[in-house]
Amino acid sequence: MSDSPRVLVVGAGDEGSRLDSWLAAHLDLSRSRAAALVGEGAVFLNGKEPRKSEVLSVGDRIEVAIPELKPAAAVAQDLPLEILHEDRHLLVVNKAAGMVVHPSAGHPDGTLVNALLHRVEDLSGIGGTLRPGIVHRLDRDTSGLLVVAKDDVTHRALSDALRRRKIRRLYLAAAWGHLSARHLRVDAPIGRDPRARQRMAVVAAGRRAVTHLRVRERWAAAELLDVGLETGRTHQIRVHLAHLGHPVVGDELYGAGRERGISGPAAGWAKDLARRTPRQFLHAVILAFRHPVSGEQMTFRAPLPEELEAVAGWARGEVAEP
Repeated sequence: MSDSPRVLVVGAGDEGSRLDSWLAAHLDLSRSRAAALVGEGAVFLNGKEPRKSEVLSVGDRIEVAIPELKPAAAVAQDLPLEILHEDRHLLVVNKAAGMVVHPSAGHPDGTLVNALLHRVEDLSGIGGTLRPGIVHRLDRDTSGLLVVAKDDVTHRALSDALRRRKIRRLYLAAAWGHLSARHLRVDAPIGRDPRARQRMAVVAAGRRAVTHLRVRERWAAAELLDVGLETGRTHQIRVHLAHLGHPVVGDELYGAGRERGISGPAAGWAKDLARRTPRQFLHAVILAFRHPVSGEQMTFRAPLPEELEAVAGWARGEVAEP
């Protein structure tokens, strides 16, 4: 077990939650893993060993001793990996959809880090044994560009540039419906959704999050958007678009079934779009930054993957009906 158990206190928004569900949401674990920890005696509720189905009250004190993830969890694996640029200090990767960035309780291997360890001799150690070289992340089902650091000096410089908004990140997203204006700036704080802790939401007590939206293409019942980030909160683009009432097409967490709310002449088109979209339509298309060592301005582009380009082509009317 870990030497220093984590101590958590149940807040007002979580009263009535089951212990195993609450632990899963707060510790980024699967519910089965959270239940196993309770069964293994790794969890104490107000100083006593609880049942996994225990119902929580405000102010309950929970101690959790999670077994340490061993460094061996991040092993080198020969996985498909598209590297667009590599030098002595960093590399730029075009991550495929479906690949998790780094190992975690629910994803011990098969990640970008596992692939990097197979391809790259050295990575920055700042992220620890499970996140070597990782400067920023993309959601599992978001594809596109990431920069990875090979040494600690480069890692610190890139992280500082990210904080100072000196790294430009542009995404392409398809969103349901039509925005109220061609250009929008969304400034709305993001934190855990008090009603569903596995989700994020716009909440007053959240961390500041700013997203810039520009309509690139207007479709029958959706739009293709250029999306720029000032901040990098968890699920930021997906949360902000859902908050506006225009969730990302194919986003099962924040926009499941959204096409069923579209009526009129475009209703059938919307159902077809949902059926044709194989995963959330979100892709990191441009990454630009100044090289921390050489000072060179670097810009990388990754066009839409084939599966999303096919969807966009159909939406534009460029692909004939099957």
